[in-house]
Amino acid sequence: MKTKKSTQPPWRFLFSHPAHFISCGMGSGLSPLASGTFGTLFAWLVYPLLRPRFDDAGFAAFLLAAFLVGIYACDKTGRDLGVADHGAMVWDEIVPFWFVLFLTPADWRWQSAAFLLFRFFDIVKPQPARFIDQSMKNGFGVMLDDAVAAGYALFALALMRILLT
Repeated sequence: MKTKKSTQPPWRFLFSHPAHFISCGMGSGLSPLASGTFGTLFAWLVYPLLRPRFDDAGFAAFLLAAFLVGIYACDKTGRDLGVADHGAMVWDEIVPFWFVLFLTPADWRWQSAAFLLFRFFDIVKPQPARFIDQSMKNGFGVMLDDAVAAGYALFALALMRILLT
């Protein structure tokens, strides 16, 4: 199966299966340009609506469940589109970025830095994210390479916090 394809599926595809709706970020992934960035922006906008509904343990459990659902949803959508990591699939950006926000100070400046760092590491794909992206052509690989990018973003934020405070 191929990776990343620029042709976006039609809107009707989004509603043809619940996995498509989830993996395409409720439509945020159907942006013709920078779908990963739009998916991450969607995550940032939705986070303040989700987070207050859970205590810390509950939100961690929610993130784990969302990650596991993402494995299935991205695998199904990738198979249906014929591209393992289609650009319209942004659930793999959404869930890891929620995790980054969960561990980031609530201040807009820290969250902005988190957004930029996450997008940078998601695009650059430092190892082992690049290896995962290139070799694991399934839902788990799609979700995991962005989880690695989230780890890099959190590490960079921790270094910034040490240097700035």
